[in-house]
Amino acid sequence: MSRCPLCGKIIRWEDLIEQMLILENFRELLKDKDAFLSALNDFAFKCPECGEEFYGRNLNLREAEKVFELLNDFDGSIDYSSNKVRLKLTNLLALDLMLEEWDKKVKGSR
Repeated sequence: MSRCPLCGKIIRWEDLIEQMLILENFRELLKDKDAFLSALNDFAFKCPECGEEFYGRNLNLREAEKVFELLNDFDGSIDYSSNKVRLKLTNLLALDLMLEEWDKKVKGSR
């Protein structure tokens, strides 16, 4: 799970994406993975725990790619009228990683 590069606390992806919703072209970014990742890398996030700012390039790129996919896989995952992410992205990422590990173990034991 991604952590604040300054205080080390785990950061929920839904909180990070909600911060990005201020971008005027956010909906357009969800149509292009490279554009989304580029915007994320250059975005200045504020840690909900320590309040310090850091750039998205300090986050886990693999997780960011999966977040992009999740946001696109689940229609209506963002409530744009209230700028809230409806999905528990961090929980879904953790589940996805657990399933990947389980899949590796199952394939390895054959």
